[in-house]
Amino acid sequence: MASLQELTERVKSGVGDDSGLGKSVKFDLKGEGFIHIDGGAVSNDDKPADLTITISKADLKAMGKRELNPMTAVMKGRMRLSDMGLAMALQPQVQALFSKMVADHG
Repeated sequence: MASLQELTERVKSGVGDDSGLGKSVKFDLKGEGFIHIDGGAVSNDDKPADLTITISKADLKAMGKRELNPMTAVMKGRMRLSDMGLAMALQPQVQALFSKMVADHG
């Protein structure tokens, strides 16, 4: 499993100059750290975001590989969203970020 720093670097390379989200998003990795995305800025700061996604690194990896459906993850309590409406609106962009976070890495 990738370290927090490795995941953060993957997100930074995937985000580039602009995440394309139009909102700030924070991944709360259940005690294993945070990844905060705001435009093109990516950090490990635990600061407020428009959308907070709480998920384990293992489930994040499974979602990126499309082995775990986001709705199933929410229904089973494996992923929590601070704003379901915003999460639904951003779903394509967030899924793309999940994929970039785990692409070609074990």
